Amino acid sequence: MTTEAPLHRRFSAVDSALADLDRGTEVWGRTSLPARRLLLARVHALTATYAQDWVRACAGIKGLATDSPLVGEEWMSGPYATLNGLAALIDSLRALQAGRSPVEGHRFGTAPGGRVTVRVLPHDPVDRVVLGGYTADVWMPPGVTEQDVRDRAGRAQRETGRTGGVGAVLGAGNISSIPVLDALHELFTANRVVLVKLNPVTDPLLGVFQAIFRPLTELGVMRIVTGDAEVGDYLVKHPLVGHVHITGSRHTHDAIVFGPGPEGAARRQAGTPLLEKPITSELGGVSPAIVLPGRWSRADLRYQAENLAGQKLHNNGYNCVAAQVVVISSDWAQKNQFLAELRRALAAAPERVAYYPGSDRRMEAFRTAGPETGTQVETLAGGRVLLGPMDASGDPADLEDLFTTEVFGPGLTVVTLPGLGRDFLTAAVTLANDSLSGTLGACLIVHPASRRELGADFDTEVARLRYGCIGINVWIGVAFQLPNVPWGAFPGNELADVGSGIGTVHNALLLEQPERTVIRGPFRPAPRSLLSGELALTPPRPPWFVGNRTAHTTGAALTAFAARPGWDRLPRILFSALRG
Repeated sequence: MTTEAPLHRRFSAVDSALADLDRGTEVWGRTSLPARRLLLARVHALTATYAQDWVRACAGIKGLATDSPLVGEEWMSGPYATLNGLAALIDSLRALQAGRSPVEGHRFGTAPGGRVTVRVLPHDPVDRVVLGGYTADVWMPPGVTEQDVRDRAGRAQRETGRTGGVGAVLGAGNISSIPVLDALHELFTANRVVLVKLNPVTDPLLGVFQAIFRPLTELGVMRIVTGDAEVGDYLVKHPLVGHVHITGSRHTHDAIVFGPGPEGAARRQAGTPLLEKPITSELGGVSPAIVLPGRWSRADLRYQAENLAGQKLHNNGYNCVAAQVVVISSDWAQKNQFLAELRRALAAAPERVAYYPGSDRRMEAFRTAGPETGTQVETLAGGRVLLGPMDASGDPADLEDLFTTEVFGPGLTVVTLPGLGRDFLTAAVTLANDSLSGTLGACLIVHPASRRELGADFDTEVARLRYGCIGINVWIGVAFQLPNVPWGAFPGNELADVGSGIGTVHNALLLEQPERTVIRGPFRPAPRSLLSGELALTPPRPPWFVGNRTAHTTGAALTAFAARPGWDRLPRILFSALRG
């Protein structure tokens, strides 16, 4: 009895929350589209009200001074991303309420393999100013027609009077908007009421989230709790929970689904899960950045090295889509120049606290993996580690640990493959598909002249990449902040071989079973982009680059704009961005 009472008290908050949500399923089923849209509008207003508190809490978690430019990451990946997601869902519900499809007004196109695409960026004149020169297209699976997309988008919200039961979300600890955006997905895409358990790293955000999501908690369709792994285990196994969504690692997923240790591994091998309820997941992986060889100017080399450094060091590398393996051509005449610029960019980035649990242990394992493969290990400022370059054209098993273990920290590997043009691109895509773990996101960096020389071959190889999000000259983390972009692994993973996860989140257009998203950005910033024929307004150093000196003021300005859009607020954004 002495041990059971404390456990009972620990789990009582979960029991109480789930009992409320069980009653809330009927309430949610009766909540009309206009009422749901009003709830979102109230949450949107509260997000704007508490945005500063949100960012202040994140800065405390991550050991950042409140005036540090790095706080821009917290603005953009926290309240800014959430405000965008809420606004996009409001637009989709407004369309459904009027009897229209959420995709009405979006441009359709085609992609290799007979795929239909939906242009989700730019969508309005503001997009063309704030992200001028960037595009994003959602690719649907082969065989899905344009009419299918229109008819199926938002079907769950059209079926009033019924819900998908109670969902549980195990939140991530690295990016603050992940748990709440996942919760919104449960409510408005999956049509389930939802209980969110925060990751202990983000527990300081509990009060902010309770204040922001009060309209949904007062209605009885959302609850937020805290707790450790035991509380999470109790939650997902609770009989009132009908669906589970997690953000984390595949090891966490497998422990939940099959159980821990050797017995869990045996169950996974046999395909006999302990968790007998549906589970979706976003689990990260070893993300590649493929650098196509070409004739680059010195400014190009420096800019793209900063681009890659930002893809690695945003949030100190604690991102599921942080670049981890850079693939370059051993035959590229400018290979050594580029690597010198990459080292410089990694070393020059602002130093920061290794706040995420287990970081030191993971980085030490990564550091020691270098000598085991006979490669060069460089420890740079701020505890960053660069391995390579190493030849990846031989037996992939020689590099298996580096290709299958997510670092989740400031460690980067450079590998080389022979060839130029199509030969190199084909080999690099094959390496990414067949040797690297995970299918969440990949980046391609390509000079406009090289892109033109490749012609249709380039699009063919992009289609061959099996990743849920593909960035061309832009980090795929930018797509995370685009609410109409479905976010998740490439389709096809199974419970016993889950890879980067199953299913998608975000997806504010409420698209049914999208395949991937391709986001494209300019190779050069303005004004050099304009001189080379790219119609892009990208500032010399975009706000998601870790060396941006005004990212904190740009992030705050973007958030203020998302809270109350207006042309009069754009000059503040542009002025801050250009000074970065």
